[in-house]
Amino acid sequence: MKRHDAREKAFQTLFQLDFNKEEVEIFINDISEGYENTFYNRIISGVVNHLEKLDEMIEQNLEKWSIDRLAKVEKTIIRMAIYEIKFMEDIPKKVSINEAVELAKKFGDEQAGQFVNGVLAKFI
Repeated sequence: MKRHDAREKAFQTLFQLDFNKEEVEIFINDISEGYENTFYNRIISGVVNHLEKLDEMIEQNLEKWSIDRLAKVEKTIIRMAIYEIKFMEDIPKKVSINEAVELAKKFGDEQAGQFVNGVLAKFI
């Protein structure tokens, strides 16, 4: 699976898990069986395991917004991108931002791409 496709699937999974928080541990245990090194699994487990820290970093880079006001689509995408930027050193920051903006354009409203780009630019 290409990294772009893995990101899209990871976004869909993390978005779904945001609604079912009690199932996160079960889900992570299920997907990690035999797939520890896949890009998809690295993103999922990384975001889940660093969720509080990622949300703190997002909160620090929002202007006139709180993380609770963010749409789940944008919040999930920004979490993924910040995880990649902060913890996956093998991925150029520019790639992580571009991929996040593309996901936002595909799954968010018409302003989502610009919003995600602005938050991530401030984070960098």
